[in-house]
Amino acid sequence: MSRRRFEMFQYRQVLVRLRQGDTDREFARSRLMGRRKVTALRQLATERGWLSPDSPLPDDATIAASVSPPRRASSTISAAEPFRAQIERWVAQDVGGIAIHAALKREHRFTGSHSAVRRMVAGIRAALPPETTVRLSFAPGEAAQVDFGAGPFLTDPNGTLRRTWAFVMTLCFSRHQYLEFVFDQSVPTWLGCHRRAFEWFASVPARLIIDNAKCAITRACAKDPLVQRAYAECAEAYGFKIDACPPADPQKKGIVESGVKYVKGNFLPTRTFRDLADLNDQARRWVLEEAGQRIHGTTREQPLAAFELELPLLRPLPDTVPALGSWHRVILHRDCHVKFQYVLYSAPYTLVGQTLWLRATDQMIAIFQDYRLVASHLRSHRHGTRRTNPDHLPPESRAFFRRDRHWCLDQAQRIGPSCYALIEEMLSDRIVERLRSVQGILGFADTVGTARLEAACQRALAHGSPAYRTVKSILARGLEQQPLDETLDSSSTYGQQARFLRDIRDLFSSALDPDSFTLNPGDSR
Repeated sequence: MSRRRFEMFQYRQVLVRLRQGDTDREFARSRLMGRRKVTALRQLATERGWLSPDSPLPDDATIAASVSPPRRASSTISAAEPFRAQIERWVAQDVGGIAIHAALKREHRFTGSHSAVRRMVAGIRAALPPETTVRLSFAPGEAAQVDFGAGPFLTDPNGTLRRTWAFVMTLCFSRHQYLEFVFDQSVPTWLGCHRRAFEWFASVPARLIIDNAKCAITRACAKDPLVQRAYAECAEAYGFKIDACPPADPQKKGIVESGVKYVKGNFLPTRTFRDLADLNDQARRWVLEEAGQRIHGTTREQPLAAFELELPLLRPLPDTVPALGSWHRVILHRDCHVKFQYVLYSAPYTLVGQTLWLRATDQMIAIFQDYRLVASHLRSHRHGTRRTNPDHLPPESRAFFRRDRHWCLDQAQRIGPSCYALIEEMLSDRIVERLRSVQGILGFADTVGTARLEAACQRALAHGSPAYRTVKSILARGLEQQPLDETLDSSSTYGQQARFLRDIRDLFSSALDPDSFTLNPGDSR
């Protein structure tokens, strides 16, 4: 036998028809109420005097109190009743019934069944006030909501199979959206998606409602979230406010949450994609041709039609495209370079060991000490590249790197033709790198002057010995002031101070003459 539940207005209708004299058969025929129920109600109405035409019909509260008497309280006491206070505290902490039953057994030696705990938990939760929510409404141009959603797996340019992520920005009033699939959720990707979304809308909303993704919020907090530095710059450049939802409260951005579900349920199924470019091309056409033309379930309007009304109330784009950049903490190493994405960039050597801020855009790298700009470089995307500004190196290192082959030849040409010829001959050596020797020879100009150095180079060339040691010996002994001796063998050098300066024929002729040959005591071994 079914237990049909009757509303108060149905009891009132039966009472009206009873006062009009309808029979049980007529009630059964109308299927308003069964005969047994009508008989019981007629008896109750007769006892209360409700069928008298002179008396007014009772109100609904009186009828309800008469036909539904309060239930008698059960005399059975639950086995979990002694622990009601503790169970209420656990329910307030959203602890499940199974965990509560296990805790009671473990901590209080509870011997009751899990059903007893489950019934008490259900009764406690039924007595709690129901959760309520309020649907948010937005004025045209007031806000947009942003979120990421999981996309399909695709092969990246390196040939690796990776998951894609759907970046969705939905205007809260018109529900028109921007959809783009990317391979990561990094800060540069996040900022680039914002730029392309604003260009897609050709305008900027006054406020962006986001969740607490690391690319946007570095410290999640319900009252005082900490915004990522690069994202704060983006908001300042485009003129929108950042509204981060409280942690674990996605309902605050339910519009874009529904938008992400709509993308997953209506765009991704039954489609195939060659690569990321093909995926994004199909996504843009789907937004314009299908998603934007549908009748939205909440607004009951087409998003593109509503967007035409919202567009004049959105903020215009900046006159110049902002240079969006990501900020990173870096350490200046002992080689006077910082490392960012496998590329080295120089900074002043006086800051070695300090932690600096690096700002990276698509074209430039800027390095800051707090707020002060200390270095800037063109950005390189090739791993292993080194970007060095010579002014950032120590003085001794700058001097070493500045004195290259071209500098040496230029300095030698200023000193004189003999010096230039000697330096050029030394640098053209195919076996030994003689750059340090050349730098040493040119350094003599600071101590002895260019005239003496030119004469010493001329003498070294005349004797066929273009070497650092030769020039140094000539200058040390002052031989550059003497006239060139054409009788000297071209193979002789000035590597050591000569002990005999006599001609070889005169030496041997003297050796053959016993009277002219004397042995010095110092020459004996």
